[in-house]
Amino acid sequence: MKRKIYMAAGANTISMGTGRKEFNPRKERPGLEHYISTAGQASLAQISNPELIDEVYVGNFMAGRFNRQGHLGGFAATINPTLEYKPSMRVEGACGSGGLALISAIRSVLSETSSVALALGVEVQNTVKAIYGADILATAGWSKKRKEGHAYFFPGQFSDRAGVYYEKYGYDYARKGMGRWFRNAIDNARLDPTAQEYHNDTADLEEAYHQAVPNGKFFVDHLNFFDCSKVSDGASAILVTSEEGLAQLGISKKDAVEVVGFAQLTRNITNDPPNPVEMTTVGKAAAKALEDAGITIDQVGTAEVHDCFSIAGILTVEALGLAAQGEGAAWVAEGNTARDGKLPINTTGGLIGWGHPTGATGVHQAVTIWQQLTGKAGAAQVSLNPERPYGLTINMGGDDVTVVAIVYKRAD
Repeated sequence: MKRKIYMAAGANTISMGTGRKEFNPRKERPGLEHYISTAGQASLAQISNPELIDEVYVGNFMAGRFNRQGHLGGFAATINPTLEYKPSMRVEGACGSGGLALISAIRSVLSETSSVALALGVEVQNTVKAIYGADILATAGWSKKRKEGHAYFFPGQFSDRAGVYYEKYGYDYARKGMGRWFRNAIDNARLDPTAQEYHNDTADLEEAYHQAVPNGKFFVDHLNFFDCSKVSDGASAILVTSEEGLAQLGISKKDAVEVVGFAQLTRNITNDPPNPVEMTTVGKAAAKALEDAGITIDQVGTAEVHDCFSIAGILTVEALGLAAQGEGAAWVAEGNTARDGKLPINTTGGLIGWGHPTGATGVHQAVTIWQQLTGKAGAAQVSLNPERPYGLTINMGGDDVTVVAIVYKRAD
C-alpha cells in the first residue's frame, strides 16, 4: 500500500440479549443512540483530541426495520460535539456492514481524504419477536427466494449446507467438529465481560450440544439452537489512521496494529452458492487479502471468522486452506482452533459466543484482533507464536455474498 494504515483505540459495548443476566425482554432497553454513543465515546476516550477525527463510517444492516430509524450518519455528533458538521455516513452489506465500515475508512485514509476516520458498527435487534426478526434478517438474501425458504430463512440456508456436509462426510463426524466449535465459542466468551455468553455456566458444553438433536419439527432439519449465533444488541468502534494521524492522536505504535492487506468481494446474490459445502467468496477474499499482505495462512497467529452458524465455522476453516475439503470438522475437533490450539480462532467467542449484533460484527472482529496483537485482551488474551505474528478477520454478509477480509500485524 502506498500509505501505512493503522487501527487503534478499539471499544465494545456489551453484546446484549438472551444469556446475559441483566437482559429482560419485558423491560424497555437502550436504543441505537445509546449503543452508538457508548462505543464511540469509549474509543474517543483513548485519544488526545476528538477534533482530529475527519470522518465517520457507521456500519448497520437494518435499523430501518428493527428500530424504524434510518440516516444513522446523523448520530455521529451524539458521540462528541466535535463530530458535528463532519462527513458521516452509514454503509450497509447485511451482516458484513461492519466490515464495510472498516473498508470505507481504510480507503478514505489511503486516498488521503482523511488522516483519522472512526469506523463504528451497530445493531439493536431485540425489538421484535424471533420469527419476525428472522424475516427481517432474510432481506440479506434475495427477496424472490424468500417464499421458497424456511420460516427461519438463514438458519434454513445453513441447515441445508450442513445437510449436504453430513451426506458427504458423515453425520457423527461433522457433529463432533461442530460441537467442539460451540464449546470453544462459549469457553472463550466466558473470558470476556462484554460477551453475550459471558454468564454461561453450563458444565459440559459438548454434552449439552449433542443432547440437543436437530429436529425440523421444532426448528430446522440439520442444526440445533447451539449451532446458531444469537439475536444481539451492541456496538463496536475503532479508529483507522495514517501514520501521521496516529502521532497526532498521541497513540504509540505499540498500542496500534497495522493493516497490511485487505479485500472486499461480492458474489451475485441472485444465484445459489456454487457449492453448498464451500464458502467460495470467503476463500477468494481471504486469499486475496493474504496475497495483498504477502503472507500465507501459516503465518496467521489468530483469526476472527464469521461463525453465524457452526457449519459456517467449519467451512471457513476449509476455505482458508487450514484443512482440506471435508477435513475441517476433524481439524476443529482435534482442538486446532481452541485458544491453546495451532490457530486460535474467535478468542472472545465469535458470533456464537460473543454475540452477533449484525452491523457491528465486522468492527468487533477488528477490535478483538487489535486487543490480541497489542496484549490488551485481558483474561481472553492468548499466547501468540512469534513465528505467526499476523491477525486475520473475515466478515460475511448474507450466505457468502459480501465478504471483507483484513490482515493485521502489530505496529512497529
